[in-house]
Amino acid sequence: MKLLPCSIPVALLAFTVMSANASDLTLDARKSWLKFDASATGHSFDGALKKFDAEVSGDATSLNPAAASLSWDFKDLDTDEPKRDVEMLKWLEHGKSPKGSFQMTKSWVDDSGVTWVQGTLKIHSIAKTIAFPIQTSKNGDRVKIDGQVWIDYQNFGLPIIRNMAVMKVDPKLKISFHLEGDAR
Repeated sequence: MKLLPCSIPVALLAFTVMSANASDLTLDARKSWLKFDASATGHSFDGALKKFDAEVSGDATSLNPAAASLSWDFKDLDTDEPKRDVEMLKWLEHGKSPKGSFQMTKSWVDDSGVTWVQGTLKIHSIAKTIAFPIQTSKNGDRVKIDGQVWIDYQNFGLPIIRNMAVMKVDPKLKISFHLEGDAR
């Protein structure tokens, strides 16, 4: 049995920023996504959130982020293996339908010109500060935001996932995201 280490965020994940001259991003749910990649003994697997809420704003001219928040329900996480998804929810909150969130607290551009975002990622009722780089682009009113971050699910009070004393899911997960929509 494979288990998904729930920390998408994503992550996650989670988690992201937009820019648009004192504007908000109207998210295109069909083109936006949050995904994770995990490694386990003898194999790897991935998953994606089928649904999440995001509020993003920033400056359309400079593409500097001003504010971002994401929230999701882990019941919307899909690994293409329903049994693993059910076990993951049990692992997260003993059968409840756990939620996750990311709230941006600041952004900056480093000396090499890379834009970074920092914020609070909350999983399993534990909040941690994370920072990650983002890439933004704009074509007309269409804005795209991409990024990725590595997290360790143990930092959120979650135990190492083991099965039959031989299979183990690496606690380090890669969370990737793509937010796309129109600046308004």
